[in-house]
Amino acid sequence: MSDLKKRWSIETNFQLTIIFIVFAITGSASAWLSRPFCFWLGITKSDLGYWFTPVRLLLIFPLYQLLLVLIGFLFGQFKFFWAFEKKMLKRMGLGFLFKE
Repeated sequence: MSDLKKRWSIETNFQLTIIFIVFAITGSASAWLSRPFCFWLGITKSDLGYWFTPVRLLLIFPLYQLLLVLIGFLFGQFKFFWAFEKKMLKRMGLGFLFKE
């Protein structure tokens, strides 16, 4: 855990625990919200067949990113999760979204 704390520039085990809790809540929330979100968009398994799961994952990805920052903010870890998001999106080739 000390390597992870060093890599993420985290000082306390409590902060690391909060970050893990935020990741857990965000993953569960995005999975829970994916069904009504797809229903709202009119995306059903009967319409897409095997393509339903990949399309659902692509649609839920932005929702997950938004929830991660929002829930991180609610737990007092906005600075960490905002930096985490920017780093991840830059690695995905979406760094143009953020000005340095």
